[in-house]
Amino acid sequence: MAPINGPRIAIYSQDGFGLGHLRRNSVIGQHLLDEMPKSKILLFADSPVAPFFQLPQGMDHIKLPSIKKISAGKWRPTHLHIRVRHLQRMRAELLSNALQNYRPDLVLVDHMPHGSQGELIPALKALKQSQCNLVLGLRDILDAREVVRSVWKTEGAYDALRQYYDSILIYGSQKVFDTARVYRLPPPTKGIHYCGYIAKDGPVRSLADTFQHSRASGKKFVFVSAGGGADGAFLMRNLLRALRLIGPHVNFNTLMALGANSPIRLHEKLTAKAEGLQVQIVPYVADSLSTIAAADLVVCMAGYNTLSEVLHLKKKALVVPRKGPSAEQRIRSTILAKRGLIDVLYPEYLTPEMLAVRLLANLERSDYPALDQSLDTTGGRQAAAHLMELINGSVKRRYIAAAGAVSGH
Repeated sequence: MAPINGPRIAIYSQDGFGLGHLRRNSVIGQHLLDEMPKSKILLFADSPVAPFFQLPQGMDHIKLPSIKKISAGKWRPTHLHIRVRHLQRMRAELLSNALQNYRPDLVLVDHMPHGSQGELIPALKALKQSQCNLVLGLRDILDAREVVRSVWKTEGAYDALRQYYDSILIYGSQKVFDTARVYRLPPPTKGIHYCGYIAKDGPVRSLADTFQHSRASGKKFVFVSAGGGADGAFLMRNLLRALRLIGPHVNFNTLMALGANSPIRLHEKLTAKAEGLQVQIVPYVADSLSTIAAADLVVCMAGYNTLSEVLHLKKKALVVPRKGPSAEQRIRSTILAKRGLIDVLYPEYLTPEMLAVRLLANLERSDYPALDQSLDTTGGRQAAAHLMELINGSVKRRYIAAAGAVSGH
């Protein structure tokens, strides 16, 4: 049935803290639908704001109850006041039942080969018996190597990789960060593929009339982004204090996007603190790519998606990595700064005074990003191409098997 009506694809996106996984999977899904218009994609997401991004025609989602990582290997319910083990059992049963009824030809599992605390294992066992293609998709940097190795070994992630998966896609460059080596990934039968970085690559539109403070004044434009917004308050408060310190020397307009997961009260408090400043504060921007393209400087955290779009557009960025619970953002920002692609201000040095100095300096700098160090940002297309190869191979095997069964009769 699947070869005639188009393949069925499922994507597991565990994203309880931000929006990065949702963004990457939405981009990959769009490329798959562009190339295989008859395909059907079912997204399993647990972000508190899922699906957030408008899903393309042919793609739908199931919202899992949200769960939040509090430290390596430790989770708690985001909203439901129930024991975490009860929530995990509920999620595992939802995943297993839905996938068995959906009968996918391919499942792309994002970030966790075993699912949060092993919730995917029952579904993986059943899918493997149905000859479904199982693919793991990983951003390049997960966390500190010793943390990932320890948690994955304890929770059975390495065992799941060896037993169930056909292929691994890494959304990055092996030359920049050798994910497979750092995390000791066991190679599946159909290999490990580095796809390049995934950045949304849609059209860039003019934003001249979008903001209260337009570019008509001739002033420069600074875009401040907290990514998903779950932990961006520290950056945003210091940014407003820095602008107060700069005072009459502020010769630029600022747009601050707090993030879809930021608390409503934070927006109210920051808006009050921004009174009299040339700042517009919004919960989020619908078109991040166009906003980044319009900016003379981006001030942001070191999330994968934001920096992929910054690198894609070759923009200047002053980056403040998050403090934790993962070391991922610090590792990423350090690597990119060493390549001359961004400027970085580590959170332990973030003060209004230091931020004011670095803001003014970065607006005038022209020595970065280093264009000779530019990175491949076509990862969405390359990931979709690898998935289509697996799907097409599976379809061909089914036709051969069906033809053999007919001739045998």
